[in-house]
Amino acid sequence: MPRSKNHTRRVARSRPRGIMQLNPEGYGFVRTSEGEFFVPHAKLGGAFDGDLVEVAPLPANASKGRSHEGFGGGRYGHKPAARVVSVIERAHEVVVGRFEAAEPFGVVVPLDPHIPYDIFTQLSEAPDVEDGAIVRVRIAQFPSRNSAATGHIEEVLEHVDGLDEGVDAVVARHKFETAFSDAALAEARGASIDEVGALASGYRDLRERFVFTIDPDDARDFDDALSIEQVEDRGRLLWRIGVHIADVSHYVEWGSALDLAARRRATSVYLVDRVIPMIPEDLSCGLCSLAPGEVRRSMTVDLYVNERAQLARYEIYPALIRSNARLTYGEALEMLEGEGQLAASEGGKHAPCSDSPALENSPLGCSRRAELRAEHASRLHSGIEDQPVAVEGLYRATVPENAGCAPRAVPHEPNVPSGTFARAQDCLSTEYTPHSQEQRETLIQSRLRRLSHLASLRHAQRERKGGIDFDQPEARVKLDEAGKPQGVELRRKNAATSLVEEMMIWANEVVAEHLSRAKFPCAYRVHEAPDLEGLAQLVPIFEEFPWFEKIDPVGFFTGSQHALQQAVSASHGRAEGGLVSSLVLRSMKRAVYREKNCGHYGLASATYCHFTSPIRRYPDLMVHRMLKAELFGRPEKFDQMTTNLGWICEHSSGMEREADVAQRESEELKLAEYLQRFVGQSFSAIVSGVSQGGLYARLENTAEGFIPVRTLGDDYFSFDAARYTLTGEETGARYRLGQRIAVVLFAVDPRVPQIDLRLAQGSRR
Repeated sequence: MPRSKNHTRRVARSRPRGIMQLNPEGYGFVRTSEGEFFVPHAKLGGAFDGDLVEVAPLPANASKGRSHEGFGGGRYGHKPAARVVSVIERAHEVVVGRFEAAEPFGVVVPLDPHIPYDIFTQLSEAPDVEDGAIVRVRIAQFPSRNSAATGHIEEVLEHVDGLDEGVDAVVARHKFETAFSDAALAEARGASIDEVGALASGYRDLRERFVFTIDPDDARDFDDALSIEQVEDRGRLLWRIGVHIADVSHYVEWGSALDLAARRRATSVYLVDRVIPMIPEDLSCGLCSLAPGEVRRSMTVDLYVNERAQLARYEIYPALIRSNARLTYGEALEMLEGEGQLAASEGGKHAPCSDSPALENSPLGCSRRAELRAEHASRLHSGIEDQPVAVEGLYRATVPENAGCAPRAVPHEPNVPSGTFARAQDCLSTEYTPHSQEQRETLIQSRLRRLSHLASLRHAQRERKGGIDFDQPEARVKLDEAGKPQGVELRRKNAATSLVEEMMIWANEVVAEHLSRAKFPCAYRVHEAPDLEGLAQLVPIFEEFPWFEKIDPVGFFTGSQHALQQAVSASHGRAEGGLVSSLVLRSMKRAVYREKNCGHYGLASATYCHFTSPIRRYPDLMVHRMLKAELFGRPEKFDQMTTNLGWICEHSSGMEREADVAQRESEELKLAEYLQRFVGQSFSAIVSGVSQGGLYARLENTAEGFIPVRTLGDDYFSFDAARYTLTGEETGARYRLGQRIAVVLFAVDPRVPQIDLRLAQGSRR
């Protein structure tokens, strides 16, 4: 009997998909929903770094050599091998590279070390391109097993030796827009303050209020300013803290050429040697920047608080302000310590908007930082209990009396008998009149100290609610005018930075709560609770440290904010402190923008948004627009704004990630270039990563290098994947995360960048 045919339809096999991550050594990794796969160089199938690919697992016997010692591979350990079946979506349509003539071809060698393919062009198509020039090439045909990549040169970016290859490769790789359209530039040049028009339309006149800015010494723009004075409010003495933010929405109208450019960029990008602004410099460093001595439009939040930093009421309104002083964080810190003098006169120091940051050393690294923190910690825990305070009009800003008009200009504060104000520690007047330089410094210092005290109380309140404070050092490579690295500056949180941070967080919370209560749309800043599995993986690592015995284990496992804060605080000041903060931070989900409020886990805030940086963040600009719509009536294109809000939040979150990665990449390039001169020297380091392939170690300037396991000694080292330790079976030498070791800088390749370390003699244990 003939065999019957099986007519069952064959189901198409579904293969894992993921983003290709190429290593400069030529192999790659693909993280999929089914796990992470190692892809040998011969099995890349023409995939570029960042491509969305479909992979097929290779037989186990074809996976030999998939454990890689060295940079990239060692961190991953053993992974199942796979081959690229197809490229679903390309990440690179254009590539920036160095042109090399090879008759009859012109070969473009990518500057991005993660792209291991040269692109061939016809030399006859671009006969005038110099050998060694930096060009942008559009790919016409991607590489395959049988053919090389080909393309067409679109533009010569710079002639020989005229370009900083590494940073420009970062810009090209992330596809940042670096030029504005003629229409956007024309709109920026045509903008004006129009003080008379502002007052006529309802802006309050705060030009006599004493306002000042505090920013890094190399700040390019100033989008936030502060003020504080004691006022009598309904028979009680309160501190009125003014948070004044640049009124960017006045100049960047929805749907304009400026707006479309800013919306696409979504954020300014701060690289090691340049800023790629979200809006043109005529605005970002001009009319929108709260420069000293200049009248500017602002969106102001006045916080009326008592001596315990409890909010009694608030007001939100547009205003005209004039900054009276520009302080650097270093100057503010010195004044808080009682040692500082205001270096700038009435005009302050206005850092130019240029591609080269200032080279002066910041005072942020002062030796008294630890003492200052201790002093402020004692003030935080001075025994003052939070008592309930009646909040009047907490969710009601100043609303226009007649529809469509702005609030009336604020009247002068009522005359208060001098004896009333004398009860306060600082006699701060509500208005500013010219004083001598010495008097101005006294005025600023008294205001700084009052703000710092209130900020400390406010920080303690957030900490009791569960806010987690990460004190991560921020490395900045200092460059000369030629773009060559000259040193590394470590910026850490201190009393001055905390002062500004607390006031900005406070204003952001008030604005978000205001829009939420008014049931108005908002681009919320959302931070979800961490994944519990990720926290569980930290427990065996932290059990290596004696202080972890005092941490609530159940709270830590379940993601209690207080337990995580306890771990961070307990490790503070120890060798492993920075690593613990970094590991806890990495276990958390990334904060994003959403049109639906889900709270902010890290800040322990039920409702939060970004309001304070509209010069450099598009979601802040949207929040300003929503505020004005709520205060003064919905504009004609309000529905367009709200319809696009979801996409804007998602797009802005993505562009923020791109900008953060690019900033880190550019800093790492220059950091590696700086370290080249120190090859052969010894350094103290902290073990920041442990894998089967070796150790990662972080230097004090935050540079991270790799120590291959084969260089640890004549021993077999077993890897504990749970505790992240390497232990020598014969010698008993043991290496773990957070351990301090002495290393020698063995080799540096700034092109990758790649830092190769070895244990210093006597450091083996």
